Amino acid sequence: MPKNPFLDTGREALIVEALRTPMGRSHPERGWFRDTHPNEMLGAVYTALLESTGLAPDVVEDLVVGCTAPFGEQSRNIARNAWLQAGYPAEVPATVLDRRCGSAQTAVEMAAALISSGTHDVVLAGGVEHMGHVPMNSPARISELYGDPWPAELRALYDFVPQGESAELIAERWDISRGEMDEFAVRSHRLAAEAVAAGRFDREMIPLELDGEKRISDQTIRPGTSAEGLAALRTVFRENDGRITAGTSSPICDGAAGVLLASREAADRHGLRPRARVLDQTTVGVDPVIMLTGPIPATRKLLERNGMTIDDIDLIEINEAFRAPARRAVRRSRPARGCARRPTACPSAAVAGPGSPRAGRSRRGPPRRGPRRAARPACRRDRAPRRACAPGRAERAARRSGRACPRRSP
Repeated sequence: MPKNPFLDTGREALIVEALRTPMGRSHPERGWFRDTHPNEMLGAVYTALLESTGLAPDVVEDLVVGCTAPFGEQSRNIARNAWLQAGYPAEVPATVLDRRCGSAQTAVEMAAALISSGTHDVVLAGGVEHMGHVPMNSPARISELYGDPWPAELRALYDFVPQGESAELIAERWDISRGEMDEFAVRSHRLAAEAVAAGRFDREMIPLELDGEKRISDQTIRPGTSAEGLAALRTVFRENDGRITAGTSSPICDGAAGVLLASREAADRHGLRPRARVLDQTTVGVDPVIMLTGPIPATRKLLERNGMTIDDIDLIEINEAFRAPARRAVRRSRPARGCARRPTACPSAAVAGPGSPRAGRSRRGPPRRGPRRAARPACRRDRAPRRACAPGRAERAARRSGRACPRRSP
């Protein structure tokens, strides 16, 4: 069996706290964050994490933040800019990562690796994206000024397509019908709305005064979503034979999320109560044209490395911008029973959009929800409980995490 680097080092990477802002729609007139700089969103997360844990800011040894569009307001190291703007010590360093939609997840994975390796004891990681101020087409605008990132030599090797077309290719290749995707989207919005009504997001949400009101929910959840309503939507990536609509795509949104990680020694020293520990994590590359199927091999690799099967996982969380790859991943996990076998969440359908915050948000989900469920590992396919995420241009990550138990005496 391949080695698990997290277990082999003997140094635990613990998830101490995970919080996020509400997710607001990226709308120029009705979006909650339309007048908010992304520095403020991320700074609010920093402050909430420190206040929740009682940790002094100078104890943090590094800030690692994911951002898929580090341009304009999000350029020049937004991780550090937000920290300094919030009034925290300049001695704390910071870096920004771009692994497309998996950027925040990668930030948390790097933080966990820094702790597991013994480089640091306390790291704050997360993600931020203001898609209302820095839209998805920002890279195209930059390319017009400074050149194409995909020159002719690269395009000769790969016929690159937008992610939406990749979702169409997946639906076509694996015969995922529009009706099946619509049903999955309806389920996602319904479950998200039920979770809000039951207060299940309250512990992870940072209440913010937005648009004249205190917001403790997400603007992107649509409780009234119905199969009939989705069936009436036009397809957005293919005019004639398409299957993907706005209703089966994740919302375009603004928000930030953060995770505070620490070593066991640091947690004991500072009186921190861990919520979970990172058991393992991995990343794989896949075809850059199809690009969205990566959670499947990433999950397989993670399970094989730990001598586990999908039946050993109690909670699975899949982060995808479109329902087609999410359905494909669910089919591969439980071909006959799909979501019925165990709780399976695809929060990006209703809560977070195609940018970096969704990965940070998902990192928070299983550790937050884990104590309400069985104590076996969760998997986020992007991460674990197990999480899985599909960054653009075909890299996928998976992480496995478990409940954090008190240290046992030898």
